[in-house]
Amino acid sequence: MNSDDWEIVIGLEVHAQLKTKSKLFSSSPNQFGSDPNSNVSFIDAGMPGMLPVMNSGCIEKAIKTGFALNFQINPYSVFERKNYFYADLPQGYQISQFEFPILTEGFIEIESENKLKKIRLERAHLEQDAGKSIHDIDPKYSFIDLNRVGTPLLEIVSYPDFNSADEVISYLTSLRQTLMYIDVCDGNMQEGSLRVDVNLSIKKPNAELGTRCEIKNMNSFKFIRQAIEYESKRQMKVLESGGKIDQNTLLFDTTTGETRPMRSKEFTHDYRYFPDPDLLPVHVSKDQIEKVKSTIGELPQQKLARYLSEFKLEKDVAKIIISEKSYAEFFENLISAKLIKPKLAAAWLIGDIFSFIKDKNLQIIDIVDKSSKIIQLLEMIERGTISSKVAKDILIEILQNNIEPGLLVKELGLEQVSDNNELGKIVEEALVGEEDNIEKFQSGSDRVLGYFVGKCLKATKGKGNPKVINDLLLKKLSK
Repeated sequence: MNSDDWEIVIGLEVHAQLKTKSKLFSSSPNQFGSDPNSNVSFIDAGMPGMLPVMNSGCIEKAIKTGFALNFQINPYSVFERKNYFYADLPQGYQISQFEFPILTEGFIEIESENKLKKIRLERAHLEQDAGKSIHDIDPKYSFIDLNRVGTPLLEIVSYPDFNSADEVISYLTSLRQTLMYIDVCDGNMQEGSLRVDVNLSIKKPNAELGTRCEIKNMNSFKFIRQAIEYESKRQMKVLESGGKIDQNTLLFDTTTGETRPMRSKEFTHDYRYFPDPDLLPVHVSKDQIEKVKSTIGELPQQKLARYLSEFKLEKDVAKIIISEKSYAEFFENLISAKLIKPKLAAAWLIGDIFSFIKDKNLQIIDIVDKSSKIIQLLEMIERGTISSKVAKDILIEILQNNIEPGLLVKELGLEQVSDNNELGKIVEEALVGEEDNIEKFQSGSDRVLGYFVGKCLKATKGKGNPKVINDLLLKKLSK
């Protein structure tokens, strides 16, 4: 089997759970982790005579998403009933949008093979989530938790524009980041806040699209990649052996790393969509749209461009900092007083600070209250008051014990020695008896210089200014 003989074609349906206090059509709390069936109203449970009331906050979040993802925002949209029967769907239908969605024809740009690729977005529509079936509590019975019923979702549907797992992951990373930046979705995939359906088919180059299979409900980038790689190879194997692909809905088994059939894939007409008689069409005015637009703020790609042009950061460094909105906010707070060079703040943030919070299993929000002390520390590095080596130890004291850095430096006598006369004497002493190494340096061995710098730093117990020492050594050795 030669994968080069085939093209993979992928389209995605991403279900983003909206950050709202209540559900899409009821006042029940929209929160994760509650006791089973504790966030369920009569509306959620599908009791007769209970009428849905639309949560206007969900419309606003959909409009925000429209601007962020270059969608056309439709002033007229309609909620419809998507009819199917399943144990965790108490109404016997799902309220969704079909013919008239709130968002159509958007796009997002991703990096693919070191260039930008535009991924077209067909639509995004609002819908309510179903409940959760639990099969691993009892060997004989399945259980139903309706807490999730009615949770507001925005389903973002792409065109089949992806040709590899790498492109899919790049897209999902960018999409998740954008939704979190505009405060539409918390992006917590472990809790199911972002779930992905992968529609995958294969075809020969320049041939028509093949039969697609849909891999449902994945919430891990790692498993999405594995599922794509396995399913594409499976389809190639079937076709090359003379078989045909059946249009199926699949599940990905994370234990075996294989896809397996869940049910035959439905067609649109199987759902018998019709407008929900209990909900009026949604009309959004231009004023409402403009009002929402004003709340969006700077998007990730805009922030990246600004960090490159204004702060002159390396692209890889800037990408790490903007990867989470909280990281970018912390970084901008560090440099807000313009006393610290952006490159210095960036280096310490993605280096020692990130290393600390990772080791301690913390989030950046857990150290925000210490940012003023971190700023003081970086100012001391900037002025040459302390060395970077000393600063690393002081940073740990700040993050662990909230120590005032200036007081600690004075108390322990950690000020960096930058005086030329004092360091000049240390340099002269370091060169005594080093005729062989001096000769090596003068013969072109640059490594010897590092040896001399280390020897001088040791003599100053790490408090000597490395730059001053380096300059003095070069001056002395060049004579």
